[in-house]
Amino acid sequence: MPDTPLSPYIFDEFFASGKEESISPFLTRGSKAWGRNLPLKMALLSAFCLTTAFFFHFFHPNISHLFLLLTYFLSGTPALIGAVEDLKNLEVNIDVLMTLAALLSVIIGSGLEGALLLVLFELSAAMESAVTRKTKGALAYLHNLSPTKACLISPEGMPFERSIREVVTGMTILVKAGEIVPLDGRVIEGSSFVNLSHLTGESIPLAKGVGDEVPAGARNLDGTLTLTVLRSSADSTLSRIVQLITQAQEAKPQLQKWIDRFDKKYAMTIIGLSLFFALFLPWIIPSLPYLGIEGSIYRALTFLIAASPCALVIATPTAYLSAISSCAKNGILLKGGIVLDALASCHHVAFDKTGTLTTGKLSCIQIEALSEEASLIGEEKAISYAASLEKHVKHPIADAILEIALQRKISFSPIRDFRAIAGSGVLAKTSPEEEPLFLGHADFLLEQVNEPMIRDLLSSASKKDHMSTFLLIGKALFAFHFQDEVRQTAKALIARLSKDLHMDIVMLSGDVPQNAERMAAQLGISKAYGGLRPEHKLQLVSEMSQKQGLIMVGDGVNDAPALARSTVGISMGQIGSASAVDASDAVFLQDDLSKLDWLIRKSHQTLRVVKQNLSLALVVILCATTPALLGMIPLWAAVILHEGGTLLVGLNSLRLLKKK
Repeated sequence: MPDTPLSPYIFDEFFASGKEESISPFLTRGSKAWGRNLPLKMALLSAFCLTTAFFFHFFHPNISHLFLLLTYFLSGTPALIGAVEDLKNLEVNIDVLMTLAALLSVIIGSGLEGALLLVLFELSAAMESAVTRKTKGALAYLHNLSPTKACLISPEGMPFERSIREVVTGMTILVKAGEIVPLDGRVIEGSSFVNLSHLTGESIPLAKGVGDEVPAGARNLDGTLTLTVLRSSADSTLSRIVQLITQAQEAKPQLQKWIDRFDKKYAMTIIGLSLFFALFLPWIIPSLPYLGIEGSIYRALTFLIAASPCALVIATPTAYLSAISSCAKNGILLKGGIVLDALASCHHVAFDKTGTLTTGKLSCIQIEALSEEASLIGEEKAISYAASLEKHVKHPIADAILEIALQRKISFSPIRDFRAIAGSGVLAKTSPEEEPLFLGHADFLLEQVNEPMIRDLLSSASKKDHMSTFLLIGKALFAFHFQDEVRQTAKALIARLSKDLHMDIVMLSGDVPQNAERMAAQLGISKAYGGLRPEHKLQLVSEMSQKQGLIMVGDGVNDAPALARSTVGISMGQIGSASAVDASDAVFLQDDLSKLDWLIRKSHQTLRVVKQNLSLALVVILCATTPALLGMIPLWAAVILHEGGTLLVGLNSLRLLKKK
């Protein structure tokens, strides 16, 4: 098998991918450096030429004209090409307006003002592009993070590189220390710590060994891992997260969709009004000439620039993109800015219990002596026997019993003849002559003993609303009671949601009502519904969603119908869980509930920034257009007001990029 690495791209395919040309693998390092931020560099060069032209304008007009010509060439050529392309597609937008205004400036003898418009427009466009790239920082980071090659292991054991798109499931890849895992895989050899901070926001490294699954995008920290590929590059965890962020950035809120539709009609209206004012303003204002710095054409041109809605158009997308990027950096993936709007409208939060408010890990809350013989043996001896039995099996109840033995520093008791009955329980002996030990659920023990008193005690105890297992030592009967372990951050989160954000909190659970109510009281939730089947949960969610908006937080699998029906469905699914991604509007990658109130605050902050942006853009337009028609604002001032407003709107949106 050849060991020559193949390029992950062919030439045409790269440029069809829509990625920035400066990262092309076909360019040299020097060419990439020149191509990086090229629009901004050209705009700055144009600004230098314009400044020089203005300087020589007063005492050497010929040199001034030369630098002015260079300015129009550097800034006007791309603007003109873009305007022609837009007109070919029958689109009249901001680019067409600005190009038209610059050309008309030359025609009426205001070449310096027209050049100023082009330079500031190019600078604004370059800054807007930089703002947009920054707001898409999480996606750009993941794209840069994605390896394009994988190190495969041949049947003879020789390593060789291939494009990740050539790797199929079942192949074996090698990941060395310090490298990024290129594809989802399962460890078949080696062990190491991996860092998933860029995928989940969790910076604590995780240990991975033989049998563990490692997602694409994980950084291998110290050891060497040999993996069997589980999913192709198109289906990998990293690719799916990139696709989700891309979909989120393309899913526009209603306000943004309306502004996009409004933009085209608005541009045509402004051009029509400018033409009307240029032709008929002398009729409205007697003695006003057509030409000159006080003429109707000059004023109409100033009006055209002042009324152009650049700031208005970018007011919403930059804000929503910034917020989505900030959420992604915090390990929260949103399906578009529309989710932020919906979150801000919600006044209720419904939590599923198991796996959401709880970790799914059991803890032993009580050990109950059910018989007199059990009271004589004592709780410590019962834990010792139970732990000795459960150390041989893997089960949540076994883990809870071993945990309590560890906490109380209780040693194991010697046992022999151990047997495990799948799905029922375990049994063993302490010595050949003694009676066996039984540990399991009530039905299992009822099959093992004939003692009427023990059978009555078991029948009675099994009817109680507890998650329990029973230990029988001769005639000594113990009940171990368990409950789900509450997430450490859950109680504090509930307090913040109810007190700080004034949200109504409710718990929905399929567990028995008594357990659900007990858990709710422990967490400070006033309303809890237990014993719910999926259809009952769906009905409750539908009713609450219709009132004042409902955020539903669930595991993304059993709660899929309720997540889909709620105003905003938030999944606590594991990385790569397709059901979690499909059923919910937002996915908490690291299952960290503590960030829910942050997300809600971010949604309200986003709406405030959008309103600020729109207000600023409208104020600039309203305060500049009428004075422009009255001759109170010169052309150069309208240019500065227009581009300055656009820049301020972009910078205001960047405030949403803060992680905290």
